[in-house]
Amino acid sequence: MNLPSRVRIVEVGPRDGLQNEAITVSVEDRITFCLALIEAGLPVVEPGAFVSPKWVPQMADSEDVFKALPKDRAQLPMLVPNRQGYERARAAGVSAIAIFTAASDAFNLRNTNVTIDESIRRFEEFVGEAKKAGVFVRGYISTCFGCPYEGPVPPAKVADVTRRLIGLGCDEISLGDTIGIAVPSQVDDVIGAVSPHAPLARLAVHFHDTRGVALANVLRALQLGVAIVDSSAGGLGGCPYAPGASGNLATEDLLYMLHGMGIETGVDIVKVAAASRLIGERLGHELPSRYLRATRPQE
Repeated sequence: MNLPSRVRIVEVGPRDGLQNEAITVSVEDRITFCLALIEAGLPVVEPGAFVSPKWVPQMADSEDVFKALPKDRAQLPMLVPNRQGYERARAAGVSAIAIFTAASDAFNLRNTNVTIDESIRRFEEFVGEAKKAGVFVRGYISTCFGCPYEGPVPPAKVADVTRRLIGLGCDEISLGDTIGIAVPSQVDDVIGAVSPHAPLARLAVHFHDTRGVALANVLRALQLGVAIVDSSAGGLGGCPYAPGASGNLATEDLLYMLHGMGIETGVDIVKVAAASRLIGERLGHELPSRYLRATRPQE
């Protein structure tokens, strides 16, 4: 198989994972979780989001989490929805941000209360400024493979949103399967449509494992030349605006497959598993990662 020799993993558990939990984890526990993931060797760890605590209470005090983390061991992108969030990020000393929109207007309206066009106009207010300041900008696109409200999403729509985000100045685009509906043939369709607008080296994939096909989809993306994969420690996550969407692809499950195939990541799977078990204890429930369950300590 034609596969990359190394894959860059973007760990989204502390943000995308924890924001979908019913309980709010303390700042101290969020810091401990992030530190453990950084210690495991993950090159990118997303610590939090500068969003309103009214809407996402789990991400309150993200400044405090970010400021407590070492800045020289991993990239630490913070999610920002608008200029106000960007200003908070810059005041905290953030050097990498993530913005987010969707390939479906219906989903974007439910998620952010604005259309795709309106969200991009919001980004125009600060992304150019961010690039001039040397800030790394990642663009998330949700519902690239299907929408819980609109149904199938044409790959051409994903390509158009990608083109616009690249035009704004995004350094990297993450293609999200928000409801875990994708199959490998769709990965061909979406990446084929998107790749004329963004080099493969700047594309990432973000799969949910709702139907148990996430690893198969990752493998197909790798075969097509993508070498950046989003995942969440323990399989934390889901989407509050996507009914029925279960957790993200578990980082441990992804690592087990990649390492078993001889693909380098620089990440210690045992340390990631330990971090996941720790946060699972704080949350009070077992996490869905198959690797965690297969290596569960015997009582």
